[in-house]
Formats: sequence, structure tokens, C-alpha cells
Amino acid sequence: MTNQAPTIAPPPASQTGLRGAVVGDTRLSSINGERGELIYSGIDIRELAVASTFEEVAYLLWFGALPTRAHLDEFRRKLNRHRTLPADVVSLLRCLPPKHTPMNVLRTIVSALGVIDPHGADMSRESQIEKALILTAGVPSILAAYHRISEGLDPIEADPQLDTAGNFLLMFTGKAPDEQAVRVLDAALILHADHGMNASTFAAIVTAATLSDMYSAVTSAIGALKGPLHGGANEGVIMNLLEIGEIDHVDPWVARKLDAHEKIMGFGHAVYKAYDPRAAELKRIAKEVGTRAGTTKWIDMTERMERSVWERKQLYPNVDLYSASVYYTLGIPTQYFTPVFAISRVAGWCAHIIEQYADNKLIRPRANYVGPRDVKYVPIDQRSEDIKL
Repeated sequence: MTNQAPTIAPPPASQTGLRGAVVGDTRLSSINGERGELIYSGIDIRELAVASTFEEVAYLLWFGALPTRAHLDEFRRKLNRHRTLPADVVSLLRCLPPKHTPMNVLRTIVSALGVIDPHGADMSRESQIEKALILTAGVPSILAAYHRISEGLDPIEADPQLDTAGNFLLMFTGKAPDEQAVRVLDAALILHADHGMNASTFAAIVTAATLSDMYSAVTSAIGALKGPLHGGANEGVIMNLLEIGEIDHVDPWVARKLDAHEKIMGFGHAVYKAYDPRAAELKRIAKEVGTRAGTTKWIDMTERMERSVWERKQLYPNVDLYSASVYYTLGIPTQYFTPVFAISRVAGWCAHIIEQYADNKLIRPRANYVGPRDVKYVPIDQRSEDIKL
């Protein structure tokens, strides 16, 4: 009988970027990329954007059904109780360097909330909802307060008569918000509240799956969202529009970029093979905002860019293309585009974290090793000087 070397199983098929991998079940949102559809707990996103409010959508994601009027009123009262930042948080905001990247500030302060919360380690369902309220109410207050402080101004208290969109505009600008502007921002928040297993949501549930606290999980999500290939893309869109300058310059600019094989922010999506339904709604909203503001320059340029890219590459726009025009026309500074995204998405992150806790399993994927084998250890004095770090 001959001795045979043990059979080595072939490595698993590599799924670059986990594309197509399913990490678990969810009842929160579903994307049909082929048909260009997005639903929250069964309800079409387009219907919600027209008829609902951000607070209703947050309730829907957390509790699985739309609220009654009494439930919504109570939910709003609970959110309003948490819009005032703790004094320690305001002191910390004043200590941070002025004009810093708002996403870095948000990441830092959300992490600090976990230190301040005396119930930060409580994993009960009741405590999870309370933390979700603190975070969803706190993110817009953090951003508005930092913006004011960085401008040499004092933070403004929230108005209990206003919801998330209205309070953010009030606390950010220092002016009573226009009803139309509030409705536009509210619709944008609805459209960004959740989007399946995107990069930031995955980062959140990976952290939550270790049974780390919700503040840590949301901090992980913010770190993922700030990247230019995720939430930061909308900033790239408006920078491109500002660089182009005029509508007549759009076509030649697009041609130069595509001929150089450069990526144009706001086009293409990892999931959608049809028109992104969020982009369709934001396009409609952007036209309304521009008409109301007395200038449709940015939406006109965006539509020309969409047409030019389609004619050359048959690429559909994604949510970032038209959200940039909406935020810019509302007077929100470019560096706050991604933070506004976070104001909305924090509701979805919290929903996924709560869902993860309810049926938790540690997320531990494998990696396909492609490096060398059977390499011998070399004593330090015999190693080559040519090796570079």
C-alpha cells in the first residue's frame, strides 16, 4: 500500500467585492436592479417619496409597518427630545479644528455619544430603539452645530414644531425654513433612508454581529459612507458641474472624460441595470427646486450630462447625479452633501443593526489566498536590501 499525499481542496471561487454574495435575510428593503425598483418593507419608494414623511419611513423601517397618527405623534415627540445635544458634545465640537471635514467630525462625535450614554452597553430591544432615536435625532443636530461653530456662531436650538428636515434647515442656516425647501429635503431623506446591503450598511452589521454596541456599528457605517465610491460621489458630481461651468461645455467635457477612460461620478451602479428609481424622483424634485429658486442652470446641465453619457456609453444615472443639484440649489455647501446623506441613512443603519441583533450570527467570510507557499524563513542578517515596503 503506497502512501499518498492528502488531497488539497481547491480554493473557493472568489467573489471580488462580495458581488452577488448573500449575507442574510432582511425585511427592510429590496432592490430589483433589472426593473429599477426599490421597496421599503413592501412599499414602493416612489409612493413614499410623494406621500410620506421621513419620520414615517424611519418608523416603518424600525417597526415593520407605517404608524398610526397617534404612534407617529409619539415617535416625533421622542425624536424631538433627543435633538438637543448634550453639553459635553457641544464642548467637544468647539474643541475640534474649524473647517474640518464634516464627515470626520460626524464619525468622531457619534463615537463620543457612545461614551456619554450611560446605557451604551445595554443590548435590550428597548435600549436599541432608544439609541436609534438618539442617533437619528442627533446626526442632523451634530452637523448643524458644527457648521455654526465653524462659522464663529452659536448653535441653534431645535424647534419642537418641526420635523427632521425642517429642524436641520433651521439649525444649519439660522433662518426659519421655507415650506417648499422642507418638503424637498424631506423627500430626499426618504429616498436615501435605506438601500439594501450597501457598503455602509454592511460595515454596520459586521460590527453589530460581534455584539458591539449600536454607536460603534454606526461609526463603522459613517467611515464607509465617507468614501468617494459610496456617499462621497455626490460631492464629485457638483464639482464636475462647477468645473464645466456652462451647459454648452457639457458635451465636450463628457467626451474628453470618456475618451480618457475616466469615471464620471453619478453614473452606473453595482445593482441597477435600469434607471435608478431614486434618481428619477430626485430629477423631478430638482426641477421643482430650480424653478422655485429662479434658476434651472444646474438641473439643465445635469440633464445634458445624462443625455451625453447615455449617447456615448448607455449608462444610467444613479442617485448621486440629481441629489447634487438638489442640495446645491437648497444652498447646502458641497462638503455637507455626504453628511446630509448620513442624516437620512442613519435610520436605515439603525434598522439593520436592530434586525441583526434580533437573529445574530457572527459575520466571518473567507478570503482566497493567492500568495506564495513553502517560503523559508530567512534570518534577518541574510535578508536582501532590495525588498521595499
